[in-house]
Amino acid sequence: MKNAAALVPAFCLVGSLCLPARAQHYEPTWDSLDARPIPAWFTEARFGIFIHWGVYSVPAWRPLSERRYASYAEWYYASVIGDSLHGGDAFHRRVYGDDFAYRDFGPLFGAELFDPDQWADLFARSGARYVVLTSKHHDGYCLWPTRSPYKRDWNSSAVGPHRDLVGDLSAAVRRAGLWMGLYYSLIEWESSWTHRRPSGYYLDRETVETYRIPEEDYVTGHVLPQLRELVTTYQPALIFSDGGECDGSEEYWHTREFLAWLYNEAPNRHEVVVNDRWARGMPGRHGDYYSSEYQDTEAVGVGHAWEESRGMGGSYGFNRAEGIDDYRTSAELIRELVDVVSRGGNLLLNVGPTADGRIPVIQQQRLLDIGAWLEVNGDAIYGTRAWSGSAEQERDATGPYFTRKGDDLYVIVFGWPREAVRITGLTAGKPFALDMLGLETPVEHRWSGDLLLLEPPDISPADVPCEYAFTFRLSGILAGSR
Repeated sequence: MKNAAALVPAFCLVGSLCLPARAQHYEPTWDSLDARPIPAWFTEARFGIFIHWGVYSVPAWRPLSERRYASYAEWYYASVIGDSLHGGDAFHRRVYGDDFAYRDFGPLFGAELFDPDQWADLFARSGARYVVLTSKHHDGYCLWPTRSPYKRDWNSSAVGPHRDLVGDLSAAVRRAGLWMGLYYSLIEWESSWTHRRPSGYYLDRETVETYRIPEEDYVTGHVLPQLRELVTTYQPALIFSDGGECDGSEEYWHTREFLAWLYNEAPNRHEVVVNDRWARGMPGRHGDYYSSEYQDTEAVGVGHAWEESRGMGGSYGFNRAEGIDDYRTSAELIRELVDVVSRGGNLLLNVGPTADGRIPVIQQQRLLDIGAWLEVNGDAIYGTRAWSGSAEQERDATGPYFTRKGDDLYVIVFGWPREAVRITGLTAGKPFALDMLGLETPVEHRWSGDLLLLEPPDISPADVPCEYAFTFRLSGILAGSR
């Protein structure tokens, strides 16, 4: 395994985005852990790629629903096979038969067309700065050759691809100059520790009894060793924990003790960031950043680093039930990115590859459209933060949205502006330089009292610098402001 410095992307070798000014020891208390400064690479990055890929990518199906979370195809095991209450298992019986168990999908998860360098190149071209792969979802299947005795026959080296998917993609992503992170589900539906509903287990008791991990071994003999194994072997720059917030206290999961080890002793301790889903009661209170999903424009994590994740459609895992109308357009996804970043967050946009290892073409097209937009407007996204004056502004369907970087203010509007863009709350008459990103044509402005009006240049449609949204840059306008 390479040393930690060799795993840092080229744009961070100077250390300014990840290394602390001095070493600090963290105690397993929230007062101590919460005092750790978040490594700057995360809030500089602003845009990442989530990947939900596993055995569930073989059936790749769940009925569509307008209810949030109800179309997640990665929940096939629990919500199709295991959900007789809503008739979801009728699809499974019709297509695969009564005697076809979920684990029978394992050998069919072949990943025979998986090209990690091709994926990494696509992610780099999308303008993303980091990638987060599901190393293990709630079905318990591991995408690496784990040493856990309970997963000896339920991992990608033993069944299915017969390769280390986590290792292969991690190496490719880092070669592409991006940060690599891992999602890890603390809970497993097959385990003796599992969610309970009024109707009982998500899965039938016979399945749970067949594959369960003894309760006394589940955390200390399985979960914690796997987490340390992932950290020491792959040194992820981000760990997206999931499921602990649903049930299980921080004492049950040994959350504070694990994070203290991670921050003090792990080989990736200077760059690693973690979310807030490690234990019940933790979301929105503890963690390097707060995580939300499919929250869209709702305010999340004000005053603290946060990240919104979502799929391009209604699912994370690839869902064959989705058609073109179920996918967000490129314009809608770029608006989501702009909105989230304008409120100080990161966007983690998901791709759901097929079982044979292809990223669906429509998902590739969306990523390349975002990348083309960021190539022109990335200065208004990367390394920016929210502008405190945003709340005072009037906004319609076209915006404007605002981000800030140092003394510069960025004003993003959707569709070429047909009239002056109006901004309040700035110091009238303060000198500043004005331009539009990607355009050399001069941009005019005027003051009307305390109101600043930005006049869009009169250019032909063929000369617009990009599609979807356009950015005014007001260089130096915020000098002296906080």
